[in-house]
Amino acid sequence: MAQDLDENYKIAYDNKVGFGRSPALVLIDFAQGYFDPDCVLYAGVDRALASALRIRKVAHEQGIPVILTEVTYQKGGLNGGRFFEKAKPLSCFVNGQKTAQFAKDLVPQDGEIIVSKQYPSAFFGTSLASTLTAMGIDNVILTGLTTSGCVRASCVDSMSHGFTTSVVREACGDRHPAPHEANLFDMNAKYADVVSEDEVIAFFRTIGREASR
Repeated sequence: MAQDLDENYKIAYDNKVGFGRSPALVLIDFAQGYFDPDCVLYAGVDRALASALRIRKVAHEQGIPVILTEVTYQKGGLNGGRFFEKAKPLSCFVNGQKTAQFAKDLVPQDGEIIVSKQYPSAFFGTSLASTLTAMGIDNVILTGLTTSGCVRASCVDSMSHGFTTSVVREACGDRHPAPHEANLFDMNAKYADVVSEDEVIAFFRTIGREASR
């Protein structure tokens, strides 16, 4: 059945765009709640974070901009609107909650941009698109949590804002493999290239070599 699905989509959706000339790396919502077994958000996504951190290290080595996003709500969640009303686990992101903090292995570094958001997309209601445009970025590399939620929403908005968009398979995670794989499949078909960690790291190193010439 999987082969039938692949063949079906290849009829209409079988195109790779490739990388751009000026990339930025985005780490979406790697919050402590997703790594805390006592939290309703727990998703067992340690491998996704480890992959994102490896890519981030190379990005810094090659002078590629890094953006971290966080979800944050005031007490009561009024600034979360209908999203906060619908998705009850978002209460874990209210200001002051340990579960809202960056994962313990993800410490913001000097020069990284931190984007605070209230809705799924890293672009909706934030200055991210304007900031990337001002920096001359043409390629957004997405990692983060969750694949079926904030990663997908950010992917669609990134493409809609005119950025070549890449999603790193190993550096994204979800609470179950089914939505993870389904959304990677759909993003790859219509909105972005789903790429491997190795591909992104090789690309970053190529960019770094070209910049040093």
